[in-house]
Amino acid sequence: MSVEKKIKAASGWGMLFAVIVAFVVIIAAFILSIVGLDSAEDAGVAASPIFAWGLGLSITAFCLIWIPVSGFFTLQPGQARVCILFGDYKGTVRDEGFRWANPFYSRSMGASSSSEEATAEVLSKSGLSLSKQISVASKSASGLSTKISVRARTLNGEILKVNDKVGNPIEIANVVVWHVADTAKALFDVDNYEQFVATQAETALRHVASIYAYDHAEDSSDSMESITLRSNIEEVSTALKYELTQRLAPAGITVDDARLTHLAYAPEIAQAMLRRQQAEAVIAARKKIVEGAVSMVEMAVEELSRGGQVELDEERKAAMASNLMVVLCGESEARPVVNTGSLY
Repeated sequence: MSVEKKIKAASGWGMLFAVIVAFVVIIAAFILSIVGLDSAEDAGVAASPIFAWGLGLSITAFCLIWIPVSGFFTLQPGQARVCILFGDYKGTVRDEGFRWANPFYSRSMGASSSSEEATAEVLSKSGLSLSKQISVASKSASGLSTKISVRARTLNGEILKVNDKVGNPIEIANVVVWHVADTAKALFDVDNYEQFVATQAETALRHVASIYAYDHAEDSSDSMESITLRSNIEEVSTALKYELTQRLAPAGITVDDARLTHLAYAPEIAQAMLRRQQAEAVIAARKKIVEGAVSMVEMAVEELSRGGQVELDEERKAAMASNLMVVLCGESEARPVVNTGSLY
């Protein structure tokens, strides 16, 4: 397992001043050597070997001065550069601003055969235009850059069709907020860390969806305390984040948040499940109405019997309770029949 090592890069401004001074000195030496050789030739005398040496050294220095120039680079806030010298990892620079480092540090990781095959498969399945395909292919050919963004990134997962705990097909999707915490692990321990995050996010979502039921009615344990995908969003999100954290730790990736963005039954069972949910809602409403009606009947009987002005036997109480229940629980408007005769 690789471990990130932090190193410091020199400020680019000091090296830039030194390079400019070196350019001035090289140009001045070149001009003086040319002038000296021309003067000796015009005078018809042998030129001093100093001018010849100065001309050769100035030309050589001019060719070599471009080597330190290639060591300049910039880092924006939230960026880091991994320094690799001839295949040897030296450290990671996280200091933002204009910097200078060894010009022989690699600027890319190179493209591996597996990443090229994965890119070719993506291009074959995608509907990208020709210009976008060329852009993606050229990026794959150049390989991963040693300059990595350590900012928070968002991965919007596609809608997946999976089976829940009891085997019912459902559609589910997630969003994952992540960032690179260890640049060495991200570049050296996995082939392509961005593709690795996308693959593991899909795998973790499928696993989490398979260990929970869609709702309580689908849970075979018949326990209202069990966690379901629809009713316990926070618990499911916590489980998904934990699953992703364990899977992405080898790549040096930290998961900041993971949430479900889409949850629904698959189209082939959506209508049947909708009718079941409607039936459950009707039953729940009926239960609530009956409970309220019973309490109202009890209150009416108690209020009538409390003052002693109206005395009802058990048969009359039962009849009044029956009539009140019909009025309170009926769906249509009641049309009572008024008895103008004696109560008994």
